[in-house]
Amino acid sequence: MTSTTTEANVSTKIVLGKNQYGKAEVRLVKITRDTERHEIQDLNVTSQLHGDFTKAHIEGDNGRVVPTDTQKNTVYGLARDGVGSVESFLVRLGEHFTSEFEWITGGRWAAEQYFWDRINDHDHAFSTNKSEVRTAVLEISENGEKNIVGGLSGLTVLKSTGSEFVGFPVDRYTTLKEATDRILATDVTARWRYNTEAIKAGGIDFDALYTSVRGHLLEQFANNHSYALQQTMFEMGRAVLEAHPEIDEIKFSLPNKHHFLVDLDAFGQDNPNEVFFAADRPYGLIEATITREGVAATHPIWENTPGFC
Repeated sequence: MTSTTTEANVSTKIVLGKNQYGKAEVRLVKITRDTERHEIQDLNVTSQLHGDFTKAHIEGDNGRVVPTDTQKNTVYGLARDGVGSVESFLVRLGEHFTSEFEWITGGRWAAEQYFWDRINDHDHAFSTNKSEVRTAVLEISENGEKNIVGGLSGLTVLKSTGSEFVGFPVDRYTTLKEATDRILATDVTARWRYNTEAIKAGGIDFDALYTSVRGHLLEQFANNHSYALQQTMFEMGRAVLEAHPEIDEIKFSLPNKHHFLVDLDAFGQDNPNEVFFAADRPYGLIEATITREGVAATHPIWENTPGFC
């Protein structure tokens, strides 16, 4: 059958929708040499600009396209004067582009920070710390409002007892047995959104706050008896929000790193909850937002943050 084009389709105008562009994953290592004891900051920075780029898309007119190479070089140029906290560095980047180019109305700037440990407390020798990656995102809206999300990923935690999972529904496909004493393990990915008014007021010590949030997450994971990963997650989030009024909400994505008891009967051995098989997949994936009552259910900054409900 030959399809026909309707009059409605003929009259439809094709227009450019929401767009952004920039330079992704700019690798930056900054060594501070003010004293004989050096400091190292290792970042992965992404810059994406918002503005009126219609002519670039429709006509190929690059008159308003700040080259992505320029964005890369700006990261390095600003780092020469110091990095500070990742959040404050992103603010400097964002303010630079929105003030330097009048047609840049906002943007999204993100960074990952990797950690290094001193080798035997050496002044200038380091080894990679693989504990977690620190993350930060800044978005500047068309009206100049700044929104910031801090976070971490890859923080692997495990408790060998103090966890159970019972009382779940059972049907003909259920083979999982109830466990009153199990291993609980996960890779914590968390993102927390700072209160807009607190950002405007300034004075947030992002480094100190990151350290505190991380500490609360670890403390609650370790010290609360877990009835399910969902319940543990909520306690972790609640502790952060109760401690820090600067934070409006925190989102988690927690894979359940299953550890299954190995049956040693065939070897004539018992297994008193000591020998486990660590399964990498499939795995449970638990996600949630812990928020303050009255905070809006959605926020624009989460639109470009995949992997979170």
